Amino acid sequence: MAFGVNRNEVRQWKEKVSKGEIAFLTHFWLDDRFPGCDTVTKVGCSDLGKLEQWGFQYGLKPQWIHQDERFPHYDLFGDVQARILKAEGIWAQLKRFNIE
Repeated sequence: MAFGVNRNEVRQWKEKVSKGEIAFLTHFWLDDRFPGCDTVTKVGCSDLGKLEQWGFQYGLKPQWIHQDERFPHYDLFGDVQARILKAEGIWAQLKRFNIE
């Protein structure tokens, strides 16, 4: 279940992904498979080669890409999420969702 994000933020993320840009969307999230994680960051790009190259610099494997037909993306959570958001300078999402 996702919450803490509005329709406009989702729309903007989808637009950027569709244009082949690397786009970040963080939201609150609860999933029993991932105890202790209450946020996820979706990093998407419709250009799979570009998304794979982006992920490579952070040690992310191409097989971890969620192969959504229109909006392929990595799902980041936990320590990996915090490390990558900091490296990318996505301070607003770190602060807004209290990610350390």
